[in-house]
Amino acid sequence: MERLRLAVLASGRGSNLQALIDAIAGGQLAAAIVGVFSDKPDAPALERARHAGLPARALRPRDFATRLEYDQALFEQIDQTGADLIVCAGYMRLISQPQVQPRVGRMLNIHPSLLPAFKGLHTHQQALDAGVDVHGASVHFLAPELDGGPVISQARVPALTDDDAATLGRRVLAREHPLLVQTLRLFAAARVALVDGVVHVDGHAMHAPLQLDQDDRLVHAAGAR
Repeated sequence: MERLRLAVLASGRGSNLQALIDAIAGGQLAAAIVGVFSDKPDAPALERARHAGLPARALRPRDFATRLEYDQALFEQIDQTGADLIVCAGYMRLISQPQVQPRVGRMLNIHPSLLPAFKGLHTHQQALDAGVDVHGASVHFLAPELDGGPVISQARVPALTDDDAATLGRRVLAREHPLLVQTLRLFAAARVALVDGVVHVDGHAMHAPLQLDQDDRLVHAAGAR
């Protein structure tokens, strides 16, 4: 079986990238990472990629006159990898519409909140300020708008009364890793697709995101089918 070819974009530590590297190496994910890209030359994610023997490249936004020119150069390089799927795993730049639109259905993002709640930055503090009991993470198809696009899967994490943004963030991050791996396993098995703006799994339209259970399995939300 041909392996799913992934291009990964990351701006920071790259812990989700490492989860993918480990899952592939351990035989849990039938994929190959064909390129890792960053907007920050000193991003630890690039070092993780190089340590794993993966192609890694940074393009600095300040080397380009506009965001559109930067994105065009970045995606020209991504396209050269022949990636089937582009995964934004902690990539902190909003990608311009001319690059997103032709790739709708082939670009994913992982976001540390239960979308559509708490878009943008500082999501854990946003959740605490709102007083929610449950927080989490989402994997969604990328859209031009900030943290937009149909949600494929989510992992829920309780927000505790003694949490601060750091403690809540650590627990969410621990669930992001299996959430991303398990979601990409669906893609590797050709089980998920975007059809007319709606997420389909196993050929059926989804009325609610899949949920990561305590055994790290993606299951249908209660009453969603």
